[in-house]
Amino acid sequence: MPSQVHRPERIGPALPGTGEPAERADAARNRRRLLDAAQELVRAHGVDALTMDALAKRAGVGKGTVFRRFGNRTGLMYALLDHSETQAQEAFIFGPPPLGPGAPPIERLVAFGRARLLDIEVEGELHRAAELGSERHYRSEPYRVLKTHVAMLLRGAQTPGDTGLLADALLATLGAGLVLHQIRTLGHTREQIGDNWEALVRRVAGRHAQ
Repeated sequence: MPSQVHRPERIGPALPGTGEPAERADAARNRRRLLDAAQELVRAHGVDALTMDALAKRAGVGKGTVFRRFGNRTGLMYALLDHSETQAQEAFIFGPPPLGPGAPPIERLVAFGRARLLDIEVEGELHRAAELGSERHYRSEPYRVLKTHVAMLLRGAQTPGDTGLLADALLATLGAGLVLHQIRTLGHTREQIGDNWEALVRRVAGRHAQ
């Protein structure tokens, strides 16, 4: 995807003296509703089905509304990926166990991997596109959040070694390009890949947990 994308409207009060309108709370809710509809389209029909026309029809709005919100399809894709990542982060930071707080670190790691695999299975092309130009991907805020979370759980399991490096190694097995290759080319199921993730996590960290 090209690096220059449409920036969504700013949420919050206008800057004094600029006369620039702020995005109202109802407009923010409408934007989230559009992204929810876009997510449903991708999960039901794949990323190729996500067009500005299709989204407008599914959300019951005019096509001009979609273009004003996201600028073009590329802007929509980036907004949708950000929306998906935000939902995933909310789940493992604030959600119920075992993905969220309240379960042992190893069980949370296992649940994290399985949840990530589900996201990739249904929105894999979005994730793979974000990973192109890998160095930039590893410096991105979404990746840093994932790495921090995995490293925290490894420390909680009293895993020896550099937990940052271990987190990178574990997350590499959840890369969208690799997972899509395993599913589409090698014929593995998401459940099989999830079982392998669990075995890897327990081998790396489980034997050290108390």
